[in-house]
Amino acid sequence: MDNVIEPANGVLGKEITCTAAVAWGPGQPFSIQQIRVQPPQKLEVRIKILYTSVCHTDLSAWQGQNESQRVYPRIFGHEASGVVECIGEGVQDMKEGDHVLTIFNGECRRCAYCKSESTNLCEKFRVDPSRSVMRNDEKTRFSTQDGKPIYHFLNTSTFSEYTVMDSACVVKINPKAPLDKMTLLSCCLSTGFGAVTNTANVQHGSTVAVFGLGAVGLAVIQGAKTIGASKIIGVDINADKHIKGQTMGMTHFINPRDLKMSAHEKIREMTEGGVDFSFECVGNLDVLREAFLSTHDGWGLTIVLGIHLTPRMLPLHPMELFDGRRITGSVFGGFKGKSQLPLFADQCMHQNINSY
Repeated sequence: MDNVIEPANGVLGKEITCTAAVAWGPGQPFSIQQIRVQPPQKLEVRIKILYTSVCHTDLSAWQGQNESQRVYPRIFGHEASGVVECIGEGVQDMKEGDHVLTIFNGECRRCAYCKSESTNLCEKFRVDPSRSVMRNDEKTRFSTQDGKPIYHFLNTSTFSEYTVMDSACVVKINPKAPLDKMTLLSCCLSTGFGAVTNTANVQHGSTVAVFGLGAVGLAVIQGAKTIGASKIIGVDINADKHIKGQTMGMTHFINPRDLKMSAHEKIREMTEGGVDFSFECVGNLDVLREAFLSTHDGWGLTIVLGIHLTPRMLPLHPMELFDGRRITGSVFGGFKGKSQLPLFADQCMHQNINSY
């Protein structure tokens, strides 16, 4: 791939005009239109987006399922790769032309959270779906042709030819990395694979159940296979996911609609009491309860990866936790984006982990 950057309108560090997919209201069709993009301010980066994909989080936000996210007009998208077009004052870890990934869960490397080995959250740049402006001045870097603001999404806004982001949310990667495949590392692949290796710390020989075989669930399967899990059970109501799951390393498949018992009862039957680890990748509380009950009492661990927008609370009774089962969430697979994602990208290149 050619590393030469051709800045929009032939200028660097100035306002540019480009095309973006703009959402003007919940569920309304995207408007493909010309927008204005301001230059990056201090510790910000303007990126030329080369590849972007649609995540279910984008779909949920576009549909307006969460009232706190209903800010319009807005540019969605958060899973992307591209090249740095220009940098703002103080940016030292990247330069124009660098190959980069966008990340929604940033890392400043200075706060107590970033310095802690116990979390991958950042005090200032952690994932925040309700934030719609830049942190420097609480304003947007996008606007319509007549100057009206267009709002940001998940620190990223990648459904645009160019975007402006905080440098804490931009990760420089190997220039030899294929950007079309690396795009998935900015969300689904890192989220699922990392949940296995970082959050759950699945061990060789463990048993695993994955509820929901979308992109994140398939990444969980890849992670479990790479670790050497002895049994990887995929659960999905879409029968077409069977073959795809097997391709990624799934050993068994369950379609709950084909059962005369609950999914967790079937899994317990298959695993002599339950799996060591279960992963909920749907964003449905009823599915989450099934995932929780599918784990073995005494040591079973459930990892929550699905985005839950419902106002309902966790469907567990406190006394159920005394059976020794545990439950936890995982953001971005536990990866510290700027510190750890470049190495993971190199591993994916060398081990052919990304095979979607």
